[in-house]
Amino acid sequence: MTDTAKLSLPLLAPSQAQKHVTVNEALGRLDAVVQMTALSRTTTTPPVVAQEGDTYLVPAGAVNAWSGKGGQVAAWQNGGWVFLTPRGGWRAFVSSEAKTLLHDGSVWAEDAVAVTPGGASMSFSVREFDHAVVAGASSTTVAELPANTVVFGITGRVMSNIAGTQTSWRLGVTGSDDRYGSSIGSSEGSWLRGLTGSPLTYYAATGLLLTAEGGSFSGGGVIRFAVHYAALGLPRPA
Repeated sequence: MTDTAKLSLPLLAPSQAQKHVTVNEALGRLDAVVQMTALSRTTTTPPVVAQEGDTYLVPAGAVNAWSGKGGQVAAWQNGGWVFLTPRGGWRAFVSSEAKTLLHDGSVWAEDAVAVTPGGASMSFSVREFDHAVVAGASSTTVAELPANTVVFGITGRVMSNIAGTQTSWRLGVTGSDDRYGSSIGSSEGSWLRGLTGSPLTYYAATGLLLTAEGGSFSGGGVIRFAVHYAALGLPRPA
C-alpha cells in the first residue's frame, strides 16, 4: 500500500530517498482537510492567482484545471491544485457564506447536524440581513423568514439611528405585529431578542413587520436582523 485508505496520504517506502517530499505532501493534505475552511463552493473557474493553502469546493461545470473535478475539494499546494474526494462525515466551513457543511456521502448538506444514508437531513441555520427603515407607521422587510422552516426566534441590532417621531417600535409579522418584541429602542446599539413562545412553522416565505409606537418612522436607520430556524431536508431521489 502506497497511500492511506481515507485521505490518500502518501506513505514512506522502505529506504526511500527524499523522505521529506513524501512527508510534506501528506502534511499538506492534512492541512487542507482538517478543520477545513473553503473560500467558495460556487466558483467554477480556478483563480489566476492563489495563495498556498487556498481551498475550494469544486461545483459541477467547473472549467480549466478544475474540469471534471465537480464534487471534489481543490487545494492550492506547492504551485498546483491537489484534489481530494470528500467522504461521508467530512465538515467544511465556507467562509464566503459563513456556512458549515456536512457531507452525507454524496453531497454537502448545509448547516446539518444529522444526515441519513438516503440524504435526509436536520439543519439549524441563522439568516442575517440588513433592513433600511422607510417612512410611515410601519416598515416591512423582504420575505426573509424562509418557507417550510421552524422559526425559534429573531435577534437584531440597530446599526444606525432610526429617524422619526416614534418613542419605540415593535416587531412581528402581519397578523401578530408584536410576536418578536415591543418597546424596542430606536438609537444605534439598541437590540432585541425575540423568542417564539412555541417554535412556529412558516409555510411560506414571510417578511418581518416593524411598527412604530407613539409616532411614526420618517425614513432612515438600518437594523441588522438574524432569523434563527430549523429546516428538514428531504431524502435524495432514487
